[in-house]
Amino acid sequence: MATSKELSNFLEGVERRAYKHAVYMVRNDESALDIVQDAMIKLSEKYGDKPADELPLLFQRILQNTILDFFRREKVRNNWVSLFSNISTNNQDDDNFDLLEIHAAEEGSEAAESTEKKLEREQVLNIIDDQIKKLPTRQREAFLMRYWEDMDVAETAIAMGCSEGSVKTHCSRATHALAASLKAIGIHL
Repeated sequence: MATSKELSNFLEGVERRAYKHAVYMVRNDESALDIVQDAMIKLSEKYGDKPADELPLLFQRILQNTILDFFRREKVRNNWVSLFSNISTNNQDDDNFDLLEIHAAEEGSEAAESTEKKLEREQVLNIIDDQIKKLPTRQREAFLMRYWEDMDVAETAIAMGCSEGSVKTHCSRATHALAASLKAIGIHL
């Protein structure tokens, strides 16, 4: 059974990695913070009495489920917003009504970014995602754990069930393959 100190230390240690993972998945800083906070609360409330060595796997499962819940809620919310926005704009008596004036974006936010920049960024991220998906399974697994999950070599080796040397080899091959494939496409990171 994990003590409150062990649980606290675990959450403190996993917070940064979980945030990076959530940002990568939802591509929104504020939503990622909410997701990580929700996952931490769920772990504390429902599984705080579990042994300390079970916490990492439990937390990863809770984090993944919380991210999936986020996407489900977003899909439902977007459907309802689009339905209601069509109803409200159709019933306006004022011909000068502009929905964009009501919902002005904050300067420097993603919403205020030009459409061209958004499209360019989204295309580059999609290309990178596609190239990561093309990696062999073990290389992709090692790459994501090391660089997206921010796990160290030892943690990755344990999670993958292989030696630390194998993790280093898989990561090296993955980064070289990604760099080469992205360079061939014309993306220089």
